[in-house]
Amino acid sequence: MSKPTIAVIGGTGAEGSGLALRWAAAGYPVIIGSRSAEKAEATVAELSALLPAAAPALQGMANPDAAAAAATIVLSVPYSAQQNTLVDIAEQCRGKVVISVVVPLQPPKVSTVWQPAGGSAAQEAQTQLQAVLGDDVQVVAAFQNISATHLKDLSWQPDCDVLVTGDAKAGKQTAIELAQAAGFFGIDAGPLANSSVVEGFTAILIGINIRHKVKGSGIQITGIPR
Repeated sequence: MSKPTIAVIGGTGAEGSGLALRWAAAGYPVIIGSRSAEKAEATVAELSALLPAAAPALQGMANPDAAAAAATIVLSVPYSAQQNTLVDIAEQCRGKVVISVVVPLQPPKVSTVWQPAGGSAAQEAQTQLQAVLGDDVQVVAAFQNISATHLKDLSWQPDCDVLVTGDAKAGKQTAIELAQAAGFFGIDAGPLANSSVVEGFTAILIGINIRHKVKGSGIQITGIPR
């Protein structure tokens, strides 16, 4: 059975492009989305050189076109760009799962946890999309605590877990399956309200990286059979 198409909105960044590469290598059709179609296509050229010959061809499109062409949408943009990006793609999210990878960080203290007014970036995304689409969209949060350092090395075996939060079981299952496809272990971490804690872990991990002079610290949950 063919795999559903994934659009990675903000897929030219380190995190988005790394995840896109790993999903394409796992056999998913992937579209790189960007504000500029030309920038998206340049990233496609870069990533295509890293893929096995049997992998589906990557595509690059402007964000609205990428979102329209996909079954699942992954939002991987800076928090400062989230609101405007969602304005551009809201209608294209109708009836789909939207996976937020966005982390609200407040420079210059990016290693200090900061929560936006809406509770979390993912909760704000859900509120914004539901204002347009009602309940005809499933927003989940995942992949916030994954370092981009090794994502483009397809020989790397991930040793950290992906915490998935959301209010719809089907949407969370989609994110868990994509975590597995990228080589991670996905864990249902409860409702979307819990995304504020998961997003906050990213700032903590940044601080750990700085203090311990490492680049790829992550989270692993013990006690769950693998």
